[in-house]
Amino acid sequence: MAESPVALMTQLHDEHAAALWGYCLRLTGNDHARAEDVVQETLLRAWRSFPSLDPASGSVRAWLFKVARNIVIDEWRTKRSQSELAVADVPEVSADADRTDQLLLSWVVADALTRLSPEHRAVLLECYYRGQSVAEASRKLGVPEGTVKSRTHYALRALRLALEEMGVVA
Repeated sequence: MAESPVALMTQLHDEHAAALWGYCLRLTGNDHARAEDVVQETLLRAWRSFPSLDPASGSVRAWLFKVARNIVIDEWRTKRSQSELAVADVPEVSADADRTDQLLLSWVVADALTRLSPEHRAVLLECYYRGQSVAEASRKLGVPEGTVKSRTHYALRALRLALEEMGVVA
């Protein structure tokens, strides 16, 4: 990284600000004010963590994305806990309680999918998101079934790597 905190912050901004801003916009549902707050808090935490930001220990961008995601989750949990009712008044657990985590995860996965090659992305979309069999995906994509199988294997590996780089999968 850079030699001083000021140089580090300049380098972090130059290399990661645009990607971090876009990621925070997605995390906050395109709420510009909240996204700005999350970016500022993320960079403040980077400033405070200056000694531990070492590219040899992992991707700095992945660290920034993970911190931003955690900030959004912490905000959501804080708001949820502030609006909680007494134990006797708690309604039955609904599917909505789990939707925010699912939404955040779907945004992260969608972002990771954009980092894959078009061939890998297409095979994952057909097989996993559209629920097509290998034979159906083969016909739809115009490639042999064996190619669909191997592309699926390598696409899943590439997706996992992309998620690790984003700080999602350990």
